[in-house]
Amino acid sequence: MKKIICLLLGAALTVVAGEVPLPGEDGKHAAVTCAPFPDALSAYVWRNWPVVSVDRLAAVIGASRADLEGVAAEMGLPVPQPDVSPLWRRKGYITVVRRNWHLLPYEQLLKVVDMTRAELAYSLTEDDFLFVKLGNTKPLCAPITWSAEAAAAGRARRLEIARVLKEEGIVPMAPEEARFSFVGELSGGADAINCVPPVSDAQERVPPTFDLRLIFSYFADYGDPLGDDEVGSYPEGLLARLAESGVNAVWLHTVLSTLARDPAYPEFGEGSERRIANLRKLVARAAKYGIKVYLYMNEPRAQNDSFFEKPGRVETRGAKRTHDGLGYARCTSCPETRRWLRDSLKSVFSQVPGLGGVFTITMSENLTNCASRGGKNTCPRCKDRMVVDIVAEVNRTISEGVKAGDPNAEVVCWDWGWPMKDRLAIAERLPSGCRVMTVSERGVPTDRGGVKSAINEYSLSAPGPSDAARELWTAAKGRGLKTAAKVQAALTWEISAVPYVPVMDLVAEHVRNLAEAGVDGVMLSWSLGSAPTPNLSIFADYRRGEGTGPVLDRLAERLYGKGGVSAARAAWKAYSEGFREYPFFISTVYSGNHTMGPANPLYLEPTGWTASMVGFPYDDLKRWRSIYPEEAFLGQMEKVRDGFVRGNAAFASLVESLDGPRQAAARRELGIFRAIENHFSAVCDQVRFVRARDRGDKAEMRACARRELETAKRHLALVRADSRIGYECSNHYFYLPHDLIEKVLCCRDISGHRRP
Repeated sequence: MKKIICLLLGAALTVVAGEVPLPGEDGKHAAVTCAPFPDALSAYVWRNWPVVSVDRLAAVIGASRADLEGVAAEMGLPVPQPDVSPLWRRKGYITVVRRNWHLLPYEQLLKVVDMTRAELAYSLTEDDFLFVKLGNTKPLCAPITWSAEAAAAGRARRLEIARVLKEEGIVPMAPEEARFSFVGELSGGADAINCVPPVSDAQERVPPTFDLRLIFSYFADYGDPLGDDEVGSYPEGLLARLAESGVNAVWLHTVLSTLARDPAYPEFGEGSERRIANLRKLVARAAKYGIKVYLYMNEPRAQNDSFFEKPGRVETRGAKRTHDGLGYARCTSCPETRRWLRDSLKSVFSQVPGLGGVFTITMSENLTNCASRGGKNTCPRCKDRMVVDIVAEVNRTISEGVKAGDPNAEVVCWDWGWPMKDRLAIAERLPSGCRVMTVSERGVPTDRGGVKSAINEYSLSAPGPSDAARELWTAAKGRGLKTAAKVQAALTWEISAVPYVPVMDLVAEHVRNLAEAGVDGVMLSWSLGSAPTPNLSIFADYRRGEGTGPVLDRLAERLYGKGGVSAARAAWKAYSEGFREYPFFISTVYSGNHTMGPANPLYLEPTGWTASMVGFPYDDLKRWRSIYPEEAFLGQMEKVRDGFVRGNAAFASLVESLDGPRQAAARRELGIFRAIENHFSAVCDQVRFVRARDRGDKAEMRACARRELETAKRHLALVRADSRIGYECSNHYFYLPHDLIEKVLCCRDISGHRRP
């Protein structure tokens, strides 16, 4: 992994000689409190005991194994430490970073996660905007250094922690389904988790409504999936289950400069032969299941000063990378940049026969072309050009390269980030033969709790398409271009710590609307919501011209038999009715406390920290509710919760009516649905707690803490039983069973044993 990340760092953003800077390392904002622990040392041992070996933990702070085993035993942790899975290093490092973010300064954090500065810098800046998710600043943390005196100072409280857990009947790190178990189950020949039986032969003979049904991997290696010779992001078992769920295309993240060599850029392409061989392997593997492979194309990536200082490159330097000051765009108004882009794509597609194509994002958070981040006026070549011309030219260049390598490969042009006023003009300039994609629900109006707004993206609660989406598709079809809708079929940031949300009525409504709009294909997810789930099959099983009832009846019968259709439909209706009330606003969706749910701590004093994007909600009620008044926000979240209370009662009755494998599978799914209920119960009680704290109502604070304690304990049992709960591909585990036990300690302190 170290070599892979260093190669990518050199390719995506060449680092000047000397120490690699880490973002936000000059931060001055003090870290949040270590409560419910007496000190940082105790929190360090507790939070890392499930994920980092005791020997590494001891070496980082100058302790011995025996020293830390003593601290752990005092809190009731198992000694010797249970084996730590090696998967934490490869598939869970974001979880390790997050749980130490407010404990350790960078120099110690690097040692805990076993990364160089270059590796961590790459992960924080390029790994799906991780630094943004962590709050765009590094908290100020004092180094943790072992001393017997310091350890002795916290001993009494640590022993109290062990006593409290015994009173609550909680054994830390008790037997549970191992984290990441689903990876093995979905990789090999084990029975499919929550996978829909294939549609009937009769249904298969009916042409599908959507010719493209594209999705991401449930557990991909996001940064460099082709650096893995097994291409474990898409194993046989996962592809088989995705195919059974109706998927016919998958995508993966790539950086073009790691896939192709070019004489003008000798630093590019190291390891490309291996990656191309692995890509061929994946294409052949996927083809066995009728699945095509697409590449995410967000190019050309920005480079720093040292790249442009080399001979012949200064004229290709474009707009400055303003959001972090590290580099410049490779100007696509320069023929040489377009030549590289075209030739590199030709190289990739000519070497990998059968590669499905690419989808482009040409105005993303990353700086690529000079117009992509709004800074084109800083480029002497682009300042007088129209955005529509720059963006269309990039898409044309990509299309030329792809088609030169393989005329049968497809280019999907996504309008994400395009200015609304320019969308139609860009579409008019796109090359023939491409497909135009837009977010289906963007612009759908909402009126929830008396607050009027509109959907941005990432919504299951408001089925699209919007008028804006229809307008773009109409323009594309007027030019004879195919269309696609970007949707979230199974999951959104409205809640993302579970594999899927069972709002089948809302999904079917969206599918019907898209079919009526004449949309050709769908992209079923971004990084989240990619597990093989029943939601996905609705897109493959729906037939133009029918209502939502028949497709849902067929799905319910395949899952639960004829006798289970009525109860399943009743549960799905309740879930959907509740979720339709979700107080959607994009900053709420990104920064609300629903992401962490029962694992989000209660803070006795205001933290002063701003909730970050799907990272740390803290106690930032203002950010959670965004445009909604406090009462309206709370009322809407209660409606969402109540929908799951009603739905879970109906689904529990369904489970009891089943037997054999169907009952076992349905009972497992009920655990997910109850986890969603717990998330929204916690949202409501945390809102009440912050309001009570801010007005000084200690009795209400204690009452909220008691309810939160019970929710955390209920949730702990569910999370221990199902390794999927708490996980999301681009964030790894938001929380572990261990964190819910910490929440129990927090609530015990507030609810009476350590009164505020």
